[in-house]
Amino acid sequence: MKDKKVKRKKKVNNHNKINDSYMVKDSDKMEERKNMLEEFFASDEYKPMRFRDIVSLLQVPKSSKHELNKILDIMISQGKIIIDDKGRYKKPGDNVKRGTFSGTQKGFGFVIIEGEPEDIFIPELATKGAIHGDTVVISISEEKTGKRKEGAVLQILERGMKEVVGTFQKSKNFGFVVPDNQKFGHDIFIPKDSTKGAITGHKVVVTITNYGDEEHNPEGKVIEIIGHINDPGVDIMSVVKAYELPVEFPKDVFRVLDFIPDEIDPKELDNRLDIRNIQTVTIDGEDAKDLDDAISLTKEGDIYRLGVHIADVTHYVKEGAALDKEALKRGTSVYLVDRVIPMLPHKLSNGICSLNPGVDRLALSCFMDIDSKGNVISHNIAETVIRSDRRMTYTNVSKIIEKEDAEVTKEYEEFVPMFMLMLELSEVLKKRRHKRGAINFDFPESKIIVDHNGKPVEIRAYERNRATKIIEEFMLIANETVAENYFWQEIPFLYRTHDNPDDEKIRVLAIFINNFGYSIKVGNEDIHPKELQKLLNRIEDTPEEALISRLTLRSMKQAKYTVDNTGHFGLSAKYYSHFTSPIRRYPDLQIHRIIKENINGKLDEERRNHYQKLLYEVANHSSKTERRADEAEREVEKMKKVEYMMDHIGEIYQGVISGITTWGIYVELPNTVEGMVRVSDMVDDYYVYDSERYLMIGEHTKKTYKLGQTVQVEVIGADKLLRTIDFAFVEVEI
Repeated sequence: MKDKKVKRKKKVNNHNKINDSYMVKDSDKMEERKNMLEEFFASDEYKPMRFRDIVSLLQVPKSSKHELNKILDIMISQGKIIIDDKGRYKKPGDNVKRGTFSGTQKGFGFVIIEGEPEDIFIPELATKGAIHGDTVVISISEEKTGKRKEGAVLQILERGMKEVVGTFQKSKNFGFVVPDNQKFGHDIFIPKDSTKGAITGHKVVVTITNYGDEEHNPEGKVIEIIGHINDPGVDIMSVVKAYELPVEFPKDVFRVLDFIPDEIDPKELDNRLDIRNIQTVTIDGEDAKDLDDAISLTKEGDIYRLGVHIADVTHYVKEGAALDKEALKRGTSVYLVDRVIPMLPHKLSNGICSLNPGVDRLALSCFMDIDSKGNVISHNIAETVIRSDRRMTYTNVSKIIEKEDAEVTKEYEEFVPMFMLMLELSEVLKKRRHKRGAINFDFPESKIIVDHNGKPVEIRAYERNRATKIIEEFMLIANETVAENYFWQEIPFLYRTHDNPDDEKIRVLAIFINNFGYSIKVGNEDIHPKELQKLLNRIEDTPEEALISRLTLRSMKQAKYTVDNTGHFGLSAKYYSHFTSPIRRYPDLQIHRIIKENINGKLDEERRNHYQKLLYEVANHSSKTERRADEAEREVEKMKKVEYMMDHIGEIYQGVISGITTWGIYVELPNTVEGMVRVSDMVDDYYVYDSERYLMIGEHTKKTYKLGQTVQVEVIGADKLLRTIDFAFVEVEI
């Protein structure tokens, strides 16, 4: 009886503490009150109650109710408490999680929870009106439905999409917009007075004024008309707007450009290592204009002396200046088939920062001495002044080192010994990487050729030749060398990291590849990249190579930028950074700044603390802008492939089965275009998907379709709005 009295007295004291806190009208008390409320909710005695009951119990003054409400909202957004269907505040259990909702066309969705290996399936009736991109609180069912966890949305904490790009459709007294983003899942109702004069077929930007619910569509207001769906360039501009990619540079950036010189200041030579007399070349694609890396290479005995020279962008882009703020905001350049949205204005990227041949340029150079086994035995990083001797293309270097083209070899004869030495060293470096277990994903990229109106006229697989692989090896070794150097100096830095895959995803991959007769070792410890490398070597040149390679890639995590050096799984590297592209990637520009301060003896304690504070946010923001750019690039590529196939309806192609699902069979053509044969269009039999063996089987004929199988298909449809390409199987005549 005595214990109960003590317990009750303690509970009353806790309530009084919060009550006393609310009697003090001091804004600095807000955090303290929040901590006290957290203790209040965490106590064993707390039972779910409504707002008015909490106000009454804690004797919160009328003037402080608004602040209490604000604190409760903050705690909800942080996932500390939730509100149930009866409006009561309660503690979340272990099965209540916070995540990001990913919608689908069909109404159901998935919730992505950071740190969780598996997305949670949300049935259509359990979304609670959540829309793609929303931050939500969900309860996860203790029982799995089929092979995956299932949940229900409890609360929508924050709306992810406030503006939507789509196609306007006009009705008599209102309009509606069909979103380009299929994951949005709902048409948006537009009242008559909110159409901004849009007509049917206009691509528009809509701001959402009401998100609707299970029974009502969202409502919105047209804030911008991009142009008509059939006008040249409107399709890509719609993607640009949808992903909120900044196109125009602000006026304060243009004002700065007036002070950027066209040639380097001769005074700069006094403070830099002058390497203009060293034979140096750039090697890039034919259409590249921002040449941000150059190479020099000699050999003395068994030692290769490799120089990787990177444009010194930070000399012109000063920390905190308008140019720097805009570059950070953009994070990266974005490449959208027929246009580039650059991180830096062209006056810099194509001008004074581009390592054009025959002109003096400022660079940050990494000199490496490399032994016959590919080990960097010594290195030096220095501010330099260089003069590139030639602007080489991958095609011409390939003609010299692979095809032994007499005409091209003659044209560049003074550089041929260096090109052959480059080939030799790149093979040494590749062998070293392969030995430690680095994974090589060699997917054919798409090369989309468009006319002056942006209409695709040709799509082909973009072949990477030996010359591109040479430059890749040299950039990789420079990035590793710089990262290792700064890790051991214990200087605040940005690393490019790639975490080990989740055990669950690797187990799923192991089960999948077992269907094809392959295996990987899955033990209690983390999988080593060498295991995946061995798998990719075994499937080389097999029909299932592309499929298993893609699934292996999907089983791994995304690489990202971090302040902690946790290693790079895919490269099997302990140390890795992005040092080699400061014209188009902000993290590279950021670490150049740190490196230059360090080698000039200016990185004192104050500057170290400065970087320590800002690098975490730079890393996170850079990772986000990189993902945004990747998604926008994929979206435009998909759109242009659909547009291209719209002109090839009725044509027959040979392709390979690249995926099988319950609703259809995906077929990839040699030009990298992928389409689907829908089960509903397969009228010669009733087909059933065997998910255990990844086969599509005819119930009566027993005809079987399997992954990697070569098939002939006819293009029967292509929808640019839905981004879909439909195929039908064609019987081969014997």
